[in-house]
Amino acid sequence: MKWSELSIHTTNEAIESISNILHEAGASGVVIEDSEDLTKDREDVFGEIYSLDPEDFPTEGVILKAYLPVNSFLGEAVEGIKLAINNLAEFNINVGRNVVTISEVNEEDWATSWKKYYHPVKISKRFTIVPTWETYHPVSSDELIIELDPGMAFGTGTHPTTVMSLQALEKHVKRDNTVIDVGTGSGVLAIGAALLEAASVRALDLDEIAVKAAGLNVKLNKVQNRVDVFHGNLLDAIDNPADVVVANILAEIIMSFTDDAFQAVKPGGIYITSGIIAQKKNDVKQALENSGFVIEDIMMMEDWVTIISKKPL
Repeated sequence: MKWSELSIHTTNEAIESISNILHEAGASGVVIEDSEDLTKDREDVFGEIYSLDPEDFPTEGVILKAYLPVNSFLGEAVEGIKLAINNLAEFNINVGRNVVTISEVNEEDWATSWKKYYHPVKISKRFTIVPTWETYHPVSSDELIIELDPGMAFGTGTHPTTVMSLQALEKHVKRDNTVIDVGTGSGVLAIGAALLEAASVRALDLDEIAVKAAGLNVKLNKVQNRVDVFHGNLLDAIDNPADVVVANILAEIIMSFTDDAFQAVKPGGIYITSGIIAQKKNDVKQALENSGFVIEDIMMMEDWVTIISKKPL
């Protein structure tokens, strides 16, 4: 089978938004080539840092690569992607160069390209993300392994927003808690909460493809007895409040439903918001406080922010 590699030259700020656009267009996953990765100082806190080849990265900005099947609908899909990216300007998202190129690859090459970018990564004291094709042996008795197959969903679980969300869940989810994961995507946060022994996790996403992918990853990690994945728009489908609510989505969307989120969190419960570009930190913080939340902690990694807030008793 032939595949089309869609390459988009953009900015770090636009990664999450464009990744979602590509996923909605039918891409099985997104490769991120960020020029800043070559020069960033990294602390080897949780595990190995893999060597990077400069040939794999742009000289500036970010290149996102996605793969679509070559068929009669390809041209229409590409035009739809371009239009959706151009429309991001309405949300004040800087898309940078916004140069889109297309090339054809064989299915074998496409599959190999994933493995080039994806390795086991220890992202917190307990969580390690492991691709399904890798053999990995836990180094400690309390290590929690999340297995993911990038072919099942967009994202590999190692983006800073996901890493910080998992670290926040590790700190705040207690045994037998109830958890809601808003905009679950690949389901990695819902899986993480279940591995932390939450009694039940409700994971929802507006995208039906994401719901299917998250369901597959939930089964892959054998936590389907704790995690319920379903189709829903933000918190519209939620009736009962939870001990912990996590939303790793765009800052603009987070700010649009802070009142609903306040009702979805039990008194004394925790609300974890991520996917926030640094420039939007104060805006999101203010929106959360306006709805009644008390800010407990603010985490930062690279250009991204995660805000942990609490609902007063």
